[in-house]
Amino acid sequence: MNELVPASGRIRNIAELARLAGVSAGTVSRALANSSLVNKQTREKIQALAREHGFRPNQMAKRLRIQQTKVIGIVVPLGHERRQHLSDPFFMAILGHLADALTENGYDIMLSRVIPDANDWLERIVDSGMLDGVLLIGQSDQFEAIERVAAWYKPMVVWGSLRPGQVHCTVGVDNRTGGRLAGECLIQAGRKRLAFLGDTLAPEMSERFLGLRDAAAAAGLPEPAQLGAHLASDVMADEIAAHIGRLGTEFDGIAAASDLIAMHTVRALADHGLSVPNQVSVTGFDDLPLAEQTIPRLTTISQSIPAGARAMVQALFERIAGADTESVQMDPLLVRRDTA
Repeated sequence: MNELVPASGRIRNIAELARLAGVSAGTVSRALANSSLVNKQTREKIQALAREHGFRPNQMAKRLRIQQTKVIGIVVPLGHERRQHLSDPFFMAILGHLADALTENGYDIMLSRVIPDANDWLERIVDSGMLDGVLLIGQSDQFEAIERVAAWYKPMVVWGSLRPGQVHCTVGVDNRTGGRLAGECLIQAGRKRLAFLGDTLAPEMSERFLGLRDAAAAAGLPEPAQLGAHLASDVMADEIAAHIGRLGTEFDGIAAASDLIAMHTVRALADHGLSVPNQVSVTGFDDLPLAEQTIPRLTTISQSIPAGARAMVQALFERIAGADTESVQMDPLLVRRDTA
């Protein structure tokens, strides 16, 4: 075997390929990039040698040299719900749209599910040197940590609620208005004893509950009850079933914090002999694809997830380019189906 070629027959780096071709490493680098600075004959010779010996340039090393990784971090912080999984239908829905938009623009993704056990968890991510930007799915209970990093790290966009005066750039619906729409839907169905099913530790969920309270107050109804239910799938169904078993028909209108909670609620009501929507009306929040596949089909509040994901990626690209983008607050939409 040619002594310039490793025993494996594969070229491992540009230096080895340069020795084999009898040119400088810089010439090899330019030839592999198809640069016209290298004459056609030499360029084709180097490219043919690279193919023959199975050599592919280290794209990550190249990206780091030009201070661009072409990798975007998609981060799911779970400070408020540590047992929730990425297999949650909401995460899967928005992840799919984000990944499509990023890869179609030539970016790879690095996905992280983060339990924020250290105060500087977000600093460690953005300082890793591995990412051109970060997309956060949800604020969790980490609003202050996100604000702190956003004060100096520009290429970051967050799916979540917009608060007056906040620093970080968010994309999401007006959750309080969405909660009010759900409440108004229940009230229009003749429901007078309302409950909110879901925890309120995350800003989005808290705003949805406040919106339900707004609707009840405007209609002169008692303040809705808030019934806790985790978003973690391994405990959610049992918690909801326990609420329904204990309360029976104490409430005739239930606004769920998410579509998945609403689906489990409909199932629990049926298991206890209560008809939806004849005896109890139920609304969800998200408008996941599953919402129109359940029986009965789920009345819900649409977050416009596909449009929101596109807006997140667009805002991130603009921020990577140095622009200061404003937060985007979309209008929620009531999608009437069968449960309310």
